[in-house]
Amino acid sequence: MEMPTLTIGTRTARLPIIQGGMAVRISMGPLASAVAQAGGVGLIAGSGLTPRELANEVRTARAATDGVIGVNIMVAVSNFKQLVHAAIGEGVDLVVAGAGFSRDVFGWCREAGVEIVPIVGSERVAKLSQRFGASAVIVEGFEAGGHLGTDELMLDLLPRIIESVDIPVIGAGGIVTGADIKRALDAGAAGVQMGSRFAATMESSAPEAFKQMYVNATDDDIIVTKSPVGLPGRAISNPLTDRLAAGDYPPIERCVSCLKACGKEYCIMDKLVRAQSGDVTGGLVFAGSSAARIHDVPTVHDLMERLVAEWRAASEGALA
Repeated sequence: MEMPTLTIGTRTARLPIIQGGMAVRISMGPLASAVAQAGGVGLIAGSGLTPRELANEVRTARAATDGVIGVNIMVAVSNFKQLVHAAIGEGVDLVVAGAGFSRDVFGWCREAGVEIVPIVGSERVAKLSQRFGASAVIVEGFEAGGHLGTDELMLDLLPRIIESVDIPVIGAGGIVTGADIKRALDAGAAGVQMGSRFAATMESSAPEAFKQMYVNATDDDIIVTKSPVGLPGRAISNPLTDRLAAGDYPPIERCVSCLKACGKEYCIMDKLVRAQSGDVTGGLVFAGSSAARIHDVPTVHDLMERLVAEWRAASEGALA
């Protein structure tokens, strides 16, 4: 029994698995290329990078694989346009855009022959995305890590959004095993996006201390915290999130106006960069609710083989 493929516009991946674009500097060229080479869709996180840095990461990934490579860029970042054009200029296959909605990106991608895949949390935004020319949409449920655009679970949202559009719908949030993938596909999803599971892989650019927080996390450690972006964010609890919960916001030492709109309670880019640099007590460690079910740090190759085997076992069990 073979896993279904995933077709997004003119691009087809051998496996229906998209690796989430986790910022800042977690999902970089080495992770994306490893996932693409293993048959999935590899995403590079553009948010928090300069256009030149993102172009370099895409170039690195492109040199390592002929698989499907994309970027994930938050609409909320102030250099969104420059990042999208940098990625397009390096021949990226698709652009995933979340944390806001941009009408302009549809035109940029259409002119370049690049697929555009918005992250949506409602039927209204899914329909709007299709009308503007989206090749697919990603339905990100409340279980997801990072910034959350809905308070509904993915499997509750999924059927309604599938019914509302005629393009592929990809499920995201809370997926960590092949059995989870089967549940999403059985619910009608064309594929899945997995972030947290790929953050804890050998090729991830997260430091060891970051990955070990995933491995050691319990359900009680996964919390929702305040973000100056204006959306709640799911993370692993640490001294920083304790401070944020108490309203004790760290002072902003230097503002570079990285976001189009920022509440300025604290500098989220600084805290995400700190975590990626290894400071997992003073930095912000974003993670999905599934992080408590992650217990090892495999290579991408081994993880992808495991996911396929788990999906196959779940599928054959259902047929028995």
